[in-house]
Amino acid sequence: MLTLTRKAGQKIRIGDKIEIVVREVRGRQVRLGITAPEGLQVYREELYQQIAAENAKAALPVDLEDLEALVDDSTPADSEPSKSP
Repeated sequence: MLTLTRKAGQKIRIGDKIEIVVREVRGRQVRLGITAPEGLQVYREELYQQIAAENAKAALPVDLEDLEALVDDSTPADSEPSKSP
């Protein structure tokens, strides 16, 4: 891991298209400004971890019994949906 020391107003470049600016240092908090290409997703670490966990959960195999429980009991599975005029 590269560790850098920067003061407010100083910048860090990542490649040609990503720029990080130290906007403010106040006690133990640092405010950063990030300029990146449109479409490049930039997340705080805790949000990124939450998204990754939700994606992993969504990719788990589904039990058919769980799916059957979602079917509305009032509509028989073998009937065709009614057609509106």
